[in-house]
Amino acid sequence: MRRLPLRPAAWLAVLGLPAALAAYAAISELPDAGLLLPKAARVEEVPIRLEQALLPRPDRYLREERLERGERPAEFLSRLGIAAEDAARLLRRRELRLVRPGTVVLAETRAGGELVELSFLGARERLVRIERAGAGLVVAEERAPLEPRVQMRSAEIRSSLFEAADAGGIPDAVALQLADIFGGDIDFHRDLRKGDRFSVAYETLALRGRTVGSGRVLAAEFVNQGQPYRAVWFSGAGTGRSAGYYTPEGRNLRKAFLRSPLEFSRVSSGFGMRRHPFLQTWRQHRGVDYAAPAGTRVRAAGDGTVEFAGRSGGYGNVVIVRHAGRHSTLYAHLSRIGKGVRRGARLGQGETVGYVGQTGWATGPHLHYEFRVAGVARNPLRIALPAALPVPPQEMAAFRAQAAPLAQRLELLAGTELARFE
Repeated sequence: MRRLPLRPAAWLAVLGLPAALAAYAAISELPDAGLLLPKAARVEEVPIRLEQALLPRPDRYLREERLERGERPAEFLSRLGIAAEDAARLLRRRELRLVRPGTVVLAETRAGGELVELSFLGARERLVRIERAGAGLVVAEERAPLEPRVQMRSAEIRSSLFEAADAGGIPDAVALQLADIFGGDIDFHRDLRKGDRFSVAYETLALRGRTVGSGRVLAAEFVNQGQPYRAVWFSGAGTGRSAGYYTPEGRNLRKAFLRSPLEFSRVSSGFGMRRHPFLQTWRQHRGVDYAAPAGTRVRAAGDGTVEFAGRSGGYGNVVIVRHAGRHSTLYAHLSRIGKGVRRGARLGQGETVGYVGQTGWATGPHLHYEFRVAGVARNPLRIALPAALPVPPQEMAAFRAQAAPLAQRLELLAGTELARFE
C-alpha cells in the first residue's frame, strides 16, 4: 500500500492540535501567488518627446570672480564671460580702474556674452554698477548695504608673505596691513624665515550674503624666528586720538619712523663703502638703495615737514623731510614728486612722498633713502627706532575692554593648526 505524504494541516490533526490552528495551516503555502503578474502581461509604452524633456537653455548667466594679483584686466573680463566688444568698452571706462587685486566682481551676461550688468565694491564702500542701456553702458553708484563679519586665519611662511597669505586664504590687503603693523619690529625684506607663522583676525564686508572685501585687521600675532609679536586694534576713547595698534599690554606698536619707506622691495645696495655704479670709484654710501619698479609709491617714514622738494644734481628728483627732534629723511631718484609735496607742507607717516624712478645718477629704477640724525647719515636698517606713545593712563580701562576679547581670539588661533574660522 502506497503511503501518501500528509499536508501540514493533516499532521496537526494527527497530533491533536486545535482545529483553528489546523485551519490556518490549510491556507495556501503561497498566499501572494495570486498577486503575481501573469507572464503574458504587457508593459505599456509611453511616448516621450525629447524637445520637451530637455531643460531650456538659460538666456542669462551670472559669474562671480575675484581679480587675481598680476592678472590683466582684459583676461579678467574674459574670465567673467564678457564678449570682446563689451570688454573693450569696459576697458575704456575709468570706473574699471577701481577694481584692485582681490576685488570680487559679479557679472550678468546674456548667452552670447553681451553684458547686462557688472557690479563691484568701489572706494568708500560704494557699490558700483555698470549696466546695459540700449547700445551703450551707464554707471550707477550707491552706498552699499554692507554687513561686517570677523574672519580668523593662520598661515605659515614657505617662501614669502604673499605666498603664505594666498595659501591661507588671506586677502592681499590684509597681508599688507600685517607688514605695516609689525614693520617696526620685523624687516619684511630681510627677516622672514621659512617656518615663521602668523595668525590674524580681521573684518570682512559682505553684500547680500557674499564676501566682497576685507576691512581692518583687529588682532594679529606674527612669530618671526621664534619671537612672537602681538597686536590688537584700539579705536581710541572719546576723540579717538589714540587709535592704532598696541600690544595687549598697551605698548604702541607704531614707531616714530617706518623701517622702510617702501611696502615691499629688496635692498640693492646697503649702507657703507661701495663701488659707485656711476663714478666707478670706492665711496661712502650714506643711505640704502631699494630696487623697485618705476612708479612704486614711496611713503614718508615719519610725521614731519617738507624741507626741500625738487631737483638736486645726482639725486635727481629728491624730497627731504624734517622730523621732530634732530631727525630728517631723504628720498632720491624719484620719477615724480607726490601731489602737494612742496616746501613747508606737512606729511604724516605713510603718506606719499613720491614715486620710484631713475632720475639723476641712477643706472636703474630704485629709491635712495637716507636717515639722518643731527645731519649725520645713519644706517636705517640698524638704528633703534623710537616708539610712539603708549595708551594714555586715562584710556587704559577702555583699551582693556576692547583688547581682552581680541586677545582671546589670538589665543584660540594659537592652539590650532592653520585654522580658519568665521
